[in-house]
Amino acid sequence: MSISTLIFLSVLAALIFYVIGIYNQLVKLRNRFQNAFAQIEVQLKRRHDLIPNLVETAKGYMAHERETLEAVIAARNNAVNGLKAAAAEPGNAQRMAQLGGAEGLLSGAMGRLNVVMEAYPDLKASQNMQQLSEELSSTENKVAFARQAFNDAVMAYNSYKQAFPPVLLAASFGHAQDASLLQFEDSAAIQAAPKVSF
Repeated sequence: MSISTLIFLSVLAALIFYVIGIYNQLVKLRNRFQNAFAQIEVQLKRRHDLIPNLVETAKGYMAHERETLEAVIAARNNAVNGLKAAAAEPGNAQRMAQLGGAEGLLSGAMGRLNVVMEAYPDLKASQNMQQLSEELSSTENKVAFARQAFNDAVMAYNSYKQAFPPVLLAASFGHAQDASLLQFEDSAAIQAAPKVSF
């Protein structure tokens, strides 16, 4: 073999290993954001499981607030369906938007429930309600943390696959679509305490 043939084969082998490295990195980053979504899924399921217990506890005290309780349950059921759809395709823009919207509505319904509960001191003083509220608050914090980790993993994946030279190979390796961030609709306005003026 001549030296030029050896150089050519060495360059070809290096190029092949480089392409393999790009493929492996794309797979690793996709798996990372899918795992991060699985962590969100765990926390959202916990949240969804706590809400019926909260509503059942509140029912005894809030007999006249049936509409509010039904709105919370309906929003919870919508969020459960959104989570199932998103879990099937983590990173899919439409699924993430659907989940974000459903979770935003659920947060809004829970905010309205919290406002209504203020009118029931016996309910607020209930040890069971305090424990459920504390668990729900803790779960909300875990959801926020898991969502941040997911969005960071999505950004790393998208940034890598959009960079040069991975952008040239990503589509041919089955990574054509960018992953989508999970953003919950801002329900701060809904959860804000009502203003009273005299």
